[in-house]
Amino acid sequence: MASTPPPFARFEWMIAWRYLRARRAEGGVSAMTWISLTGISLAVFALVATLAVREGLRADLIQTMLGTNAHAEIHYRRDFSGEVPQDHLIRNYPELVEKIGALPSVTLVSPLVRGQVMGSYRGRNLPVDVFGITLMDLQTYPKIAASPNAMGDLSRFNEGVAIGAMMARQLGVTIGDRIKLISPDGVKTPMGTSPRVSAYEVVYVFSSGQGFVDQSRLYLPLAEAQSFFNREGAVDQLDLRLRDPEQVGQMVLPLMRSSGDRAYVTTWQDRAGGMIKALKMQDNAIFIVLSILVLIAALNIVSGLIMLVKNKGRDIGILRTMGLSQGSILRVFFLCGASVGTAGTFVGVLLGVGFAANIDVVYGLVDWITGSGVRDLEASGFFFPSAVVTFGDVGSAAALSLALSWLITLFPARRAARMNPVEALRYE
Repeated sequence: MASTPPPFARFEWMIAWRYLRARRAEGGVSAMTWISLTGISLAVFALVATLAVREGLRADLIQTMLGTNAHAEIHYRRDFSGEVPQDHLIRNYPELVEKIGALPSVTLVSPLVRGQVMGSYRGRNLPVDVFGITLMDLQTYPKIAASPNAMGDLSRFNEGVAIGAMMARQLGVTIGDRIKLISPDGVKTPMGTSPRVSAYEVVYVFSSGQGFVDQSRLYLPLAEAQSFFNREGAVDQLDLRLRDPEQVGQMVLPLMRSSGDRAYVTTWQDRAGGMIKALKMQDNAIFIVLSILVLIAALNIVSGLIMLVKNKGRDIGILRTMGLSQGSILRVFFLCGASVGTAGTFVGVLLGVGFAANIDVVYGLVDWITGSGVRDLEASGFFFPSAVVTFGDVGSAAALSLALSWLITLFPARRAARMNPVEALRYE
């Protein structure tokens, strides 16, 4: 008794390959096959490339934000319930800096004094957010210390202040000018609290790429900020930088345990929660829209396969009379469609990854076509994010394309398997 061949036997692959290669004169649809292959490739390419640019945009935004801000901040709560009132100031910060800095995931702990004052220069006034910080800690913020359009000398920070470029333009100050800082919480006298006014030389002007930072932020040496805001021997918060900012949520509890009962922690994800949520919603919308594009491309496979089934009706009848089962016929035509979908997915992934890896070349081509530099276009409102390829994005794009192309292929393949061999050969 002859044994039943296993599914996807060698002869099924041979028949499917022969049908794919057959020309239209031989009953094949080679032109339609190439159209389907091209459509799937371009759709997957568009999906992978778009997801890579989207991931690059997210990485650029986070990098820009973290280039001027801490990954996590430790604050103290006020406590007036006990016999001795407790304000929000952190007075044991040298001990905390050493203790928290010993945690394996923490790379830097910076004591910080913060306050809001009025900045003034020659009749121009502007609200200023003052950050009191040491020079060593300030140099660890890349968007400040390594600002590409910076002016002045950051090494002279202890002799003056560092301000944002937009603030400098609005106040009309430049390197060497002295800016006045006016605080309502100044010197306490028998007549009340008089405003404190101090003038500082502008020694450094930075451009971080974040408008609200460049417009309102001023860095002041820590010791000077403690004196100016009446924070002698205390700071307002501790700024932390971590080895992996994406895992900051896992560090909240260890940081609170190490910081004391009155401590609470805010992270960059808390501050950027709205932006991250908006990006996630945008990601879902982009994926859905491009999934429709992949579906449309996969429908070309159905069209070609339906034509192939119609042209190969005589062959199907002969194969059935020779003993091939409905399952074998279904698998033959499924292999025809699935092979096109798989090959198109593979080519599309390669094109998408290649596009992301050579995004600078693409931007150079844009420069050549438009005749303008990237910076000129960015100044006009264009934005050129980097491209970051992740395994998850490539995997999801490939899985979607394969699932759609394989699933859609089943319908015409099932139609071919159910074809009556007598009806197929009646008019032959």
